Amino acid sequence: MSRPVIGIIGNNHLINNEYPAHAGGTMNSEAVAEVCAALPLLIPADPRLVSLEDLLETCDGFLLTGGRPNVHPEEYGETPTDAHGTFDRARDAIALPLVRACVMRGQPFMGICRGFQEVNVAMGGTLYPEIRDLPGRMNHRMPPDGSLEEKFALRHPVKFTEGGPFHRLFGEAEVMTNTLHGQGIKTPGVRVAIDGHAPDGTPEALYIKDAPGFTLSVQWHPEWNAAHDPVSRPLFHAFGQAVQAWASAKRRLALSA
Repeated sequence: MSRPVIGIIGNNHLINNEYPAHAGGTMNSEAVAEVCAALPLLIPADPRLVSLEDLLETCDGFLLTGGRPNVHPEEYGETPTDAHGTFDRARDAIALPLVRACVMRGQPFMGICRGFQEVNVAMGGTLYPEIRDLPGRMNHRMPPDGSLEEKFALRHPVKFTEGGPFHRLFGEAEVMTNTLHGQGIKTPGVRVAIDGHAPDGTPEALYIKDAPGFTLSVQWHPEWNAAHDPVSRPLFHAFGQAVQAWASAKRRLALSA
């Protein structure tokens, strides 16, 4: 039996500041292939090239990855400023309606960092442009120097709601995570349940209330060392199981048609 397909939402890049490319981190593909036991399929996030209908039919689940560009503040009713950073309107045009469609269909997805923020915006929520500028908040950004191991090192705990889906998944009410983000959730969207917080109150884990499918999303980067990290592995494994269940149901439906 072929593996289920997980579409990985890619980012637009300029190689050597001149050659346009659609790209995705190798860590994301490794986590999908090795822990989810699924086929990673990199999606060029551009509505000129792919349609929502094609993506929903082709893929069994979706990984909404991190990325340097931020969700454009016009998507949540605010005016862009220098603090909002750079944008990728093509990705906004794919990812936001994709989240809403998956929630409605029960099709599994998982959001990471920017993807976590996309889920909130897609459901009507808003974002802070720069967490570290808020009173009492820590600097959640990636360290500017050091090796990848140092940049993705565990830096703060995340505490989950007692008895919530993340607590049940990990078997722990608190875990250690890395942190590599500048923006964060300001107001949760409709049905967005914040299920985990950093010590400074920054939302770090969410799910969609009453959604029929897998919607767990996190602000940290679990794709780092996903096959071996005690927090990353169960998260990707649960996502993979949900995608496999969706793919199996789709096959049964096709056979009975």
